[in-house]
Amino acid sequence: MKKIKPSLARTMVTSLRNRKSRPGERVSSGATEGVITVASYNVHKCVGTDGRFDPERIIDVIREIGPDVIALQEADQRFGERSGLLDLNRLRLETGLLAVPVIAGPKSHGWRGNVLLFREGIVRDVHQIALPGLEPRGALVAEIDLEGKAGLRVIAAHLGLLRWARRQQADVILDLLQSRDERPTLLMGDFNEWRLGPGSALTRLEPIFGPLPPAIPSFPARLPVLSLDRIMANRAGLIADLTVHDTPLARVASDHLPLTARLDLGKVED
Repeated sequence: MKKIKPSLARTMVTSLRNRKSRPGERVSSGATEGVITVASYNVHKCVGTDGRFDPERIIDVIREIGPDVIALQEADQRFGERSGLLDLNRLRLETGLLAVPVIAGPKSHGWRGNVLLFREGIVRDVHQIALPGLEPRGALVAEIDLEGKAGLRVIAAHLGLLRWARRQQADVILDLLQSRDERPTLLMGDFNEWRLGPGSALTRLEPIFGPLPPAIPSFPARLPVLSLDRIMANRAGLIADLTVHDTPLARVASDHLPLTARLDLGKVED
């Protein structure tokens, strides 16, 4: 324990140095040609930091972000019928976002709580990956053509709470990509990894996604000090303006803040 506490303290200090100021009003989607907004958001089953279950607040935060592609975690109930917790019809009407289709329970919106939404494009292929570990974790892999550009592979994932499980889960994602054709790929989600440097399970992803982008604190929402949420790409320059979406509403709607980035579609080429 004497070694763990200093390590956690150093991690908090390092990630806080990467913290960006609160965002101003975002440029609307499509205002910059060839650039889109992507985001990752653990919605905590729509239970906010005030203990209230309120899916409408989550939709309001998503509308604040104005994403073209967004990966949600914990968007379904964890047990039982794993019912979806958001009003996807309202989300489509108010934001234009559609959910990538999955094969799951009749009331589920996503795969093991992972929901991937996109505004414009064509879904060419979808894979649902069960990740190893004691918890029901998964990754949702979608091939999407955006704005007539070459296909973009998007992986929405939620890694486990145990360090050994995160290492195995990272290896599964790495093996999956190494067995498939190479193409521009985004990996987004709640990776539950607070460690930085060699001790991080995410270093196992560096053969494809390295060097890893800066760690930006997103948890807990009221006073973020840990960089649990990540957005990374397999090509340099594909993502830019990586920041946390830190607004008064986001600080209460979930225990995580959303992470956002801008993606240059000009670099999405085979």
